[in-house]
Amino acid sequence: MTHHEPIVLDITGADIQAESARIRRTGPITRIMLPGNVPAWSVTDTAVLRRLLTDPRVSKDARRHWPAFENGEIPQDWPLRSWIAVDNMFTAYGPDHRRLRKLVSPAFTHRRTTEMRPRIEAITTGLLDELSAISPGTVIDLRQRFAYPVPIRVISELIGVPAHLAPALHACVDRFFDTSDTHKDPPANYLEMYRLVSELVAHRRANPGDDITTVLTATHDEAGAQLTEKELVDTLMLIISAGHETTVNLLDHAIFALLTHPQQRADVLEGRSTWTDVVEETLRHQAPLAHLPLRYAVEDLDINGTRIPKGDAILASYAAIGRDPEIHGPTADHFDIHRPTKDQHLTFGYGAHRCLGAPLARLEAQIALPALFTRFPALHLAADPTDLTPVSSFISNGHSRLPVHLTAEI
Repeated sequence: MTHHEPIVLDITGADIQAESARIRRTGPITRIMLPGNVPAWSVTDTAVLRRLLTDPRVSKDARRHWPAFENGEIPQDWPLRSWIAVDNMFTAYGPDHRRLRKLVSPAFTHRRTTEMRPRIEAITTGLLDELSAISPGTVIDLRQRFAYPVPIRVISELIGVPAHLAPALHACVDRFFDTSDTHKDPPANYLEMYRLVSELVAHRRANPGDDITTVLTATHDEAGAQLTEKELVDTLMLIISAGHETTVNLLDHAIFALLTHPQQRADVLEGRSTWTDVVEETLRHQAPLAHLPLRYAVEDLDINGTRIPKGDAILASYAAIGRDPEIHGPTADHFDIHRPTKDQHLTFGYGAHRCLGAPLARLEAQIALPALFTRFPALHLAADPTDLTPVSSFISNGHSRLPVHLTAEI
């Protein structure tokens, strides 16, 4: 093991891929420093992360297995506290995780996901109709006008969010992923989101529908021992957040990649490649979530000559994992929809905590992307690709804006 000073993560996420490459160069398991000088281990090797994600000696429960949290060393205003202090399957371990996942899984069955196709198509068509009505030559922020509203409308319908709660909930989700604003108040944002989701639960108790909130609320009300009120609200908060941000960034990066790789764009539009190829290579090349906090060593772990002491925090660095040269070779940094290993990524996780919403995210992208490029065959960037800036986060990986012209310039 090579000893080195911990790498301090850039909380603004100004260049996630360059930082990921720097972390990887120090080894597959590297000491890093999270906001607030909180130490952790970053994992950038696919084989090592697979092993850790399936090891029962690795937990996601900070209350039981992170001494720094248990002992009060992590302050109330720590920027990532809302990621680790919630009570849902994202932070659960062992039997608690299995119990919560079993309750949520019926909402993401293959049948239920497939049944969403007509609504996704309708949402996509409606957004494209709105874009078609914009005057030619206008610069459009395609992240804000397309990549963002497709998944937020889909997940809002799936959850059963009423129109009067949607704007405030969406604002809370945006603040949740912004890790760069040191002046924001994470506990206040969590409490506001908790209040709004509690209103959602009350609304669906009074007005039940065919949605996840109604199903989970009924489960709680009929057998409360299986799901506490806080677990119910925190679980819905997780679904709203995770079901939105990852798909926004997937659409954002897929659009950007095709606009900056014209031959590959032609290949997929002319049938030499598929939209599945585009989606999987985008997930690999630009993981929508760059780093995902946090896991904890339940006991000392010896991996590849490195010891992770009991109680240490572990960060899954998915942006680096997607470009692992051990899996994807010397061209791992290049976007290539013809790459034979493009689906060998861990972007949606692995093992017991693998993302339940992965099929839905893929379906949204496989509907929205061809619809966009078919409707606007002359779609092109309205800025130099190198001038685009990232979102302010070391967790979320996307562009802050995606300026385009929908038609050929006049």
